[in-house]
Amino acid sequence: MVERQRVSSGAVWEPSVGYSRAVRVGPHVWVAGTTASAPEGSSDGVPVGGDDAHLQTVEALRRVVAALAEVGATAGDVVRTRMYVTDIATWPDVGRAHGEVFCDVRPVSTMLQVAALIDPRLLVEVEAEAYVADAADSQEPIG
Repeated sequence: MVERQRVSSGAVWEPSVGYSRAVRVGPHVWVAGTTASAPEGSSDGVPVGGDDAHLQTVEALRRVVAALAEVGATAGDVVRTRMYVTDIATWPDVGRAHGEVFCDVRPVSTMLQVAALIDPRLLVEVEAEAYVADAADSQEPIG
């Protein structure tokens, strides 16, 4: 039986909503919607990157890649991303940040405009799915 690995980011929403930052089962990895929300303990609540969509996306993607690493995956294993933006006019800035991480990987990707995210100061949220090819042949539990 293949083990389920979970990664927690420590976000205040995880326990009340009931989700994990990332889950890996066998060769498959899913990373939940990830933002540049203010770090835990931040007194002002301002997202990393302030009101700059590019910088918020850079931070969200940094967190996505960190979650992947916690379950033994890399940005190179990503096969799909989804980007949710609150203002589609920022797509070039969001897309540029995505390209900085995935230009050689070129996963399938979707960018959508949404009415709002969980905090109105957040401008972008990124999801990722990965497939770790070398784990596909293994029947051993992960961990």
